[in-house]
Amino acid sequence: MDTKELLKKVRKIEIKTRRLSDHIFSGEYHTSFKGRGMTFSEVRQYQFGDDVRAIDWNVTARYNEPYIKVFEEERELTMMLMVDCSGSQSFGTQNQLKSEVITEIAATMAFSATQNNDKIGLILFSDQIELFIPPKKGKSHVLRIIRELIEFQPKSRKTDLSQALKFLSGVQKKKAIVFLISDFMTSDYEQTLKIAGKKHDVTGIRVYDHREETIPNLGMVTMEDAETGEITVVNTNSKAVRLEYEKNYQANVKYFKDTFSRCGSGVVNTRVDESYVMKLLGYFKSRS
Repeated sequence: MDTKELLKKVRKIEIKTRRLSDHIFSGEYHTSFKGRGMTFSEVRQYQFGDDVRAIDWNVTARYNEPYIKVFEEERELTMMLMVDCSGSQSFGTQNQLKSEVITEIAATMAFSATQNNDKIGLILFSDQIELFIPPKKGKSHVLRIIRELIEFQPKSRKTDLSQALKFLSGVQKKKAIVFLISDFMTSDYEQTLKIAGKKHDVTGIRVYDHREETIPNLGMVTMEDAETGEITVVNTNSKAVRLEYEKNYQANVKYFKDTFSRCGSGVVNTRVDESYVMKLLGYFKSRS
C-alpha cells in the first residue's frame, strides 16, 4: 500500500470513528471507566443541600461562615488495545472483513480515551507479540496506532491469547483499561486472563462473521486453514462433518463467555454485519 492510499484510509477511519467518539462514546466511556480516586480541587461556600460531611472546619472558622471542600475525579487513565492480527481476522463474507471492523472499534475506543486525556497503547499479537506501542497521549499518537492497524503485516498467522496476556501483565505495571479484540477462536487462556484481570479492567470484544458458525452443504470442498495454511478436502455432504464443525465452533464461543465471566471480565459480542456502536453503547450503559 503506497503512502497516499494509506493516508486516505487513515483519514476515512479517523472521520468515521472520531465522530462516534465525540458525539456518542466519550460521555459513556467517562462514566463507565472511573479514575483512580478523588483529589482535592477547591473550597467554596456551603450551599443548601451540600453534604455537611464535606465542611472544611478550618476555613469555616476563619471566615465565620460554612465552606465545603470540593473534590474531583482523578481522571487520567491508561487504555491498552490488545488486537488479534492472526490469519483468521482476514475472513469476511459481508461488506467488511473482521480485521476492518476490529480496526474501527479500536480507533473509536482510542479517540474516546483521547477525549478524556487518557493514554493509549497498542499490542498487536498472533502467537507472538508482533508490535508493542507504549501508552501515550495525543491525536498524532492515535493516528499512528490506526496506521499500524491498517498496514502492519504480522510474521505469524497463528493465535496465542495466553502469550499476549502474559506480555500485558509483564509490560503494564499500573492498572489499565484493556480491550482485548479478537474472534477468540482459541482456548487455554483462563489462567493468564485471571492474572491480568486482577490488576486490570479487561473487556473481551469478540468480532465474528455468521458464516463461520456453520458449514453449508456444498459437496466436496477444498478448504484452507487461515492460520496454519493447511489445505484439506472436506465432504460437506456429511451431516456428521457439519455437526462436528459446529460443535467445535460453539465450544470456543462458550469457552470465551464462561472464561471471561469466571475471571470477572466484561464481554461484548458483535457480528461484522451488526452495529458495533449499539453493542458497545449497551455494554457501557450496563457498566454504569
